[in-house]
Amino acid sequence: MLGRLALVVSSVLFTLAALEIGCRLWRGPESLLNWANIVLEDRRATRAAGAGRLKYDAELGFVPTLGYRPTPVPAGVALAEPPILVVGDSYAHGDEVSDEETWAALLQTLTRRRTVNAGVSGYGLDQIVLRTERAARELKPAAIVLVFIAEDLRRSEMKRVWGAEKPYFEPCAGAPVLRNVPVPPAPDPASTLDLWQRLFGWSVLVDTVLRHKGWQYEWAIDHERILPRGDGEKLACPLLQRLARLGVPTLVVATYDPYVWRDSDYAGEQRRLSEVVLGCARSAGFYMLDLFETTDAAISKLGYAAVFRSSHPGPTGHRITADRIAAELGRLHIPPSR
Repeated sequence: MLGRLALVVSSVLFTLAALEIGCRLWRGPESLLNWANIVLEDRRATRAAGAGRLKYDAELGFVPTLGYRPTPVPAGVALAEPPILVVGDSYAHGDEVSDEETWAALLQTLTRRRTVNAGVSGYGLDQIVLRTERAARELKPAAIVLVFIAEDLRRSEMKRVWGAEKPYFEPCAGAPVLRNVPVPPAPDPASTLDLWQRLFGWSVLVDTVLRHKGWQYEWAIDHERILPRGDGEKLACPLLQRLARLGVPTLVVATYDPYVWRDSDYAGEQRRLSEVVLGCARSAGFYMLDLFETTDAAISKLGYAAVFRSSHPGPTGHRITADRIAAELGRLHIPPSR
């Protein structure tokens, strides 16, 4: 019996070793010489990628480096004041396009009113609300345009995203309680690996299987969950009610990441979560705009590659978004005419 067990174990280990070597040869012979922990390297690369454009902030976790992504002002054009304040995540900030191509910059031209883009890549809905409160105090805007994707709810359940610590709200009877402020500095990526990542993070075989199944993101990305799944959804209404206390006309806009057009099950869940947030916006007295139909029509007419780049809209997608938001602001008379 022991002999048979040893034979089975030896066969399994030999097969796994052969598969590991095969996966490394498939990626390139250089993989045979590099046995570093892939998860740790990914986390260090993510930290390095944000080092220039983002900086630590004790209240919000991280904010853009001053002047890194300004909203350009067209030369010789007089813009109305006070400004429109744009807030949100990377879909507001304008990742993967130039400053001039972002929908916030285009909105400024369409409305002939100065637009301040305070969107921050990677923010959850909790950080978006806190960032809006700070920016509104400083700018006294005439109107706010808050753009979100459904993923922002899940980010609200985290105390660390992409290796950076962040504030979060804990659900509580009456009103959510702000936690993790002052926000601690980001930890050393090596200290964030769990036991399984330390044991198998070096394996190209494991990495290949996880990528094939679509699980590599959850395996490698440095997020630390602090709230149970679903709490981000529960926080949506209290957070937007908090934002309503600013008393500024606000348009809440649901936009969608490109994977919505690649996976029907994922699309259904993203649209459901977006409806939750839009319903909360309605309850808070805000205006709502859902960009799904607009984006879907553009993809049907122009093609997926014309609207999206890697993970965000390209210039055409931003132009479509700007036109739709400008039209809605005009229809709603936001900002109100004097």
